[in-house]
Order: sequence, then C-alpha cells, then structure tokens
Amino acid sequence: MGSREATDALLAALREDGWRPAGWARFLGRAARRSAVQAARRPRALAEVTALHGAVLLLSRGRGRRWITVSWALAAAHLGMLEQRSRLSAADLLTLCRASLPVLGTRHVRWIGIAAIATDLADGRLARRRRTVCPFGTYADHLADAAFWTWLVMRHKPSRHLRTAALAAWAAPVVTVTACSLARGRMAQAPRPAVLRPAAAMQALIALRRLRNGPPHRG
Repeated sequence: MGSREATDALLAALREDGWRPAGWARFLGRAARRSAVQAARRPRALAEVTALHGAVLLLSRGRGRRWITVSWALAAAHLGMLEQRSRLSAADLLTLCRASLPVLGTRHVRWIGIAAIATDLADGRLARRRRTVCPFGTYADHLADAAFWTWLVMRHKPSRHLRTAALAAWAAPVVTVTACSLARGRMAQAPRPAVLRPAAAMQALIALRRLRNGPPHRG
C-alpha cells in the first residue's frame, strides 16, 4: 500500500469514527505505528535524516534544539512518502537544510531570505532533473517554506498588514487542504501553482525587505 492509499485509509477510519476523541486516539496510534514501520524499512534514509539534523545541531552549537527536534521528528515520521526509494535525494537534503535556516542563519539574517528562495528554486530543479520527485519531497518543500517564512515574518516584525497577509498566504492553502481531507475522509489534491503564487510573491517581498533593512530589531 502506497503512502497516499495508507493516508486515505487512516482518514476514512477517522471519518467513520465521527472525529470523536477515541477515534482521534486510534488515528494517531495507527499513524505512529505506520511511521515507525516505514522508517524501519528505510534505515539508510533514517540515518541520513538523523545525520543531517545532528550536523545542524553541531553547527548551531546547541541553539534551536526544539526546532531541530521537531524537524527531525517530522522528517522521520514521513519516510514512507519516499515510496520505492530507500534513501533521501540531494533535493530532499537541500529542502531539509532550508527548513534548518532559522537555526543556521541567525548570524546572517539579512541574506537569509535570499538563501531560502535560492534553495527553494534549486531543490525543485534538482528533483526534476534527476527524476527524484516524490511525495516526501513535495511535503517537505511545502512545510519547509511555511515554517521558514513564518519564522522570518515573526522575527522581522514587518507591518501588521504585511504580517497578516503573509501568514494568510501560507496558512490558507494548508488549512484548506487539511479541512477538505478530514471532511472527505481522503487526501485532497495539493493546491495548484496559481493558489501558491501569493505566497511566492510574499516571499520575494519579505526577502527584499530583510536585505534592505539589515538585522532585525529586537524588541
């Protein structure tokens, strides 16, 4: 059973349970068991995820441990989305590095938005060129973008209107897909590129503001 089919089965069972607390408990338990089984079937990928996050922890000198732990847990829990592959691709590793920029780039915040956009463009092209596009990479790419840009917006403290618009641009597609998936009892289709264009525009705007304004004001 593929990752999408397995997720659809979990969502269908949750819907049949009426989203009651007991149903949520069963859903989370089944999802955790599947994640553990899929990670055990891909020891090389699990080792790569662990090594990457260990390296980030060393480079950050222990800063951002919670961020690194959550990033590692999310990556390890979704290794089943690699489908037929047993290891991470170069594009996957680049995406996970982008997710770690809030930990690695605190001393170079002025350029960090540009670095995030560059890696975002690079990992997509690399995955398509090497034909390593897979659900894991797509999931990690969207989550890395949402996590990084939300962090930068909150840290940079732009105007209230820009902050609200930026957060809505990233949150709206995620909330919509999640709500539709729960209501239908199966995974909804990912947003079309046109839906994500406002978020991409916000990324460019915030990156340029960060580059122009220099280090963020600490309040």
